[in-house]
Amino acid sequence: MAKLKDKVAIITGGNSGIGESTAHLFAKEGATVIILARRKKEGLEVQNYIQQNAGKSLFIKCDVTNSNDINKAIEIIINKFNRIDILFNNAGISSSDIFPDENKDNWESVIKVNLSGTFYMCQAVWKHLIKSNHGIIINMSSLAAQRGFSNYIYDLDGAPSASYYSAKAGIEALTRYLASIGGKHNIRVNCIRPGQIITDKAKGKDGNHKFKATFDLLQILKNPGKPENVAKTALFLASKDSEFITGEIINIDGGMPGKL
Repeated sequence: MAKLKDKVAIITGGNSGIGESTAHLFAKEGATVIILARRKKEGLEVQNYIQQNAGKSLFIKCDVTNSNDINKAIEIIINKFNRIDILFNNAGISSSDIFPDENKDNWESVIKVNLSGTFYMCQAVWKHLIKSNHGIIINMSSLAAQRGFSNYIYDLDGAPSASYYSAKAGIEALTRYLASIGGKHNIRVNCIRPGQIITDKAKGKDGNHKFKATFDLLQILKNPGKPENVAKTALFLASKDSEFITGEIINIDGGMPGKL
């Protein structure tokens, strides 16, 4: 169907999980997909897979907390493709430290990768999205930005930290801000808020989601979501199908009764 024909799309953290799924889908829909990530081996594997399946892709090693890395990557993209149409800020990390024991280094690292990295990327591509005349930014949030949890969840290994909650809430606020100032440039900015999505990082030792027991109590639909479910929503937001939507945070969580 080529919903993204001739578009140039950047996906941060596009070398695994949701980012990788989105890279594959965007390429199938005609986009040239630029993968920005720190892990070179995995990034090249995604690039090569897309190219071997008649898609267009380029991996660039990049740390989204490093402005020099970002600026070099953007320069490469513009020199090679002469445009940027879509930015999917998917890169992120978490910490399992629980307040008040979360140390300063972990707090700053999580905030820097998730929130500051999203800001730096948006800032770097903004003028190119203006030139595109139909620029798209998609940011990645989490249910952690919207709700708290009972003490039960903190007895589980890997429960979200204060830094993760704060970073994701900040991303949602940044989404609304950028959507507000982007409208006059025809730039649309939206955000995705996933729930129980099975990725390698989210799996526990038994192969299920780390918080499966909690989601089983809260989630309306049965079973976990897949990275492809998030990728399809990202495609919707990146395409003309969503041309009258901006400033929105879209839940992909199987239904959470607390928000109904």
